[in-house]
Formats: sequence, structure tokens, C-alpha cells
Amino acid sequence: MKTDHRVVVGDARDMQQLDRESVELVVTSPPYPMIEMWDELFADLDPAIGSLLDAGAGLDAFDRMHDQLDQVWAELERVLVDGAIACINIGDATRTLGGSFRVYPNRSRIVSGLCARGFEPLPEIVWRKPTNAATKFMGSGMVPPNAYVTLEHEYILVFRKGSARRSFEPGAAERYNAAYFWEERNEWFSDLWTDVRGTQQATNDEDLRERSGAYPFEIPSRLINMYSAYGDTVLDPFWGTGTTTIAAMVAARDSIGYELESAFVDGFVDRAASVEELSGQVGRSRLRAHEQFVRERQADGDEFGYHAEHYDTPVMTKQEQRIRLYEVDQLNETDTGWMAMHSPIDQSDGAESLFDHPGR
Repeated sequence: MKTDHRVVVGDARDMQQLDRESVELVVTSPPYPMIEMWDELFADLDPAIGSLLDAGAGLDAFDRMHDQLDQVWAELERVLVDGAIACINIGDATRTLGGSFRVYPNRSRIVSGLCARGFEPLPEIVWRKPTNAATKFMGSGMVPPNAYVTLEHEYILVFRKGSARRSFEPGAAERYNAAYFWEERNEWFSDLWTDVRGTQQATNDEDLRERSGAYPFEIPSRLINMYSAYGDTVLDPFWGTGTTTIAAMVAARDSIGYELESAFVDGFVDRAASVEELSGQVGRSRLRAHEQFVRERQADGDEFGYHAEHYDTPVMTKQEQRIRLYEVDQLNETDTGWMAMHSPIDQSDGAESLFDHPGR
């Protein structure tokens, strides 16, 4: 199996390189409006935003920042196929401007923006992104009533383009070979991910680290397996350090990224060098975790009604029988990005933990 991975150094508000209805999944984490680290970026996109922030006009600045993101959402409506899924990782923001401390509800504003473009909201996911800083609490500390809770979670907003689900040919191999295990389904399709944690940025460049957002590998890894099939193209319009591309390579899907900062793309070579090893670790870890699940169920006297076709293991459901995992054998740089060659993963032990990997 061959997959292609392109990165465009350009503005995702105009993704002219992409044809209409050429993408099956979006997994992204945009710059968060009203988080100070993104002020300069938004002011570059719309100089009026910088003036509003300087004047303490927080709500007006917030609206104009989201006006910039709305232009990307309009492009998603154009490039996604009917029934495709868009997953957007976002957090609300807290900030003091003009002498007033308040929450700026990024989640609600993005839901409104996508729904206005005909996207249908699906159940969202909350994951906890804790901070252990001793000074994390805001306000008057131990004295009521003027302290404020700390935001320690983020949202993965999930949308479908249109009201109809994607259609496949009956028994389509690209869909059924991309099945996940029953126990993975039970873990991944919860609306609360308690085992996901924020992470340090995956770059040694301090300046780049300050201009990138936390985005753990586990998030795009799960979402790509949950919402795409083999042969699908995954788009990240806010590419950053390329974690979505890494996850797409590991999951044997094609990918496209848009990134304003060419330095991020230049620095991706070091991350790409780990993909071959990482893809084998991830796939074998999934198999090993399933084998452990089987042993535990059998020890409790449970019986399995089905057997996997490609692996010597029972499975819970008929839909899992054709599951097929792949690893990257070779990754080559091309004129527009990278090409990965994949081969099926054989059943073996010795895999490392699935998610001990650097984030965005």
C-alpha cells in the first residue's frame, strides 16, 4: 500500500490547491482566539484585531478572530465529500482586558460557525489537559467569592458535512480492513477521554515551540482510525509541527496540511525519520492490547463467536473479522511532501506502549 502526504506552505483560508469534494476527513487544532500566544498571528491576518486588543475591546477582537477562522470553515465545506467528518480540537479562553476578566467561548462560536455552513454537529469529546503549576488558580485564592476555576479541559468538536452518512459499496475492503477492535470502540467512542494528556511541543526550536499548540499524537491517531477508511485523505488546515500527518502515516491514510510558517515544514524531517519505527510500535501495541483483552475475557469464561481472518485471535463481532493493520516500510521525501510504502503488520510481541510519543 502506498500513501501520499502533502504540505502546502500557504493560507488555509483559500485552499485553491484542493479540488471540490476531495477530502474525507479533517483533523485539526486551530489557533485559539483570545489566547495571547496567537495575538500576533491574528493581528497579521487582520490588523484591526491588534488595535482592538490594545484598546481593551475583548469581545470585538474575539469576533474578528473568529471571522478569520470562519473563512477556513467555508473552505472545509467546499473540499469535503458529502458525509465526511470534521474534528476540531479547541479550548475556551480566559483573559483580562479593559479591566474585566471573562471567558471567551471558542467552543460555542465554532459550533455556530460550522452549523451556519450546513455542518451537522455530532457528539463531542472532552479531554483533560491539566496544569500542575502552583499558581494556576486565578483570583483571590482562599477567600470567597472572587476566585475562578481553571480551564483544564479541551473539546474535540465533531461535525458531519450534510445530513447523510458516507456511502460505501457493500463489504468494501477499504472500510472493513480499517475496522477497530470492539474494546477500542468502547474506549475511543466515549465522550470523555481521561487518559489523554497535554504534551510538550515536538520541536527543539524554542521560537517554534512558542508558536505551536499542544496536540498529543493520541488525538489525531484515534480520530483518524475512528472516522476514516483506507484510501481516505485527511486534511489539517492548521498543520503546525505535523502531528496529524504523522498520525495519518501511521494509520496508512493519505494526508494534506496547510501551514503559514515554512520553518515548521522545514523542521518536519526530523519527526518523519521516526515514522517507520513508530508505525510498527503502534500497530503491534494494538494487537498486543487485543490479545490481553482476549486472555482476560477467556479467563472469566467468556466465549468469542468470531475469529480474525488475518490474525490468530478471536474477535467479538463479525465486523472485526477483516481488520488489517499496516506499518511503514519506507518513507521518501517528494517534491510536495512524502510518500510512504506500507506492508501488513504480522502478529508479534514486544511492542511498546501505544501513546508514549511526542505531541504537536
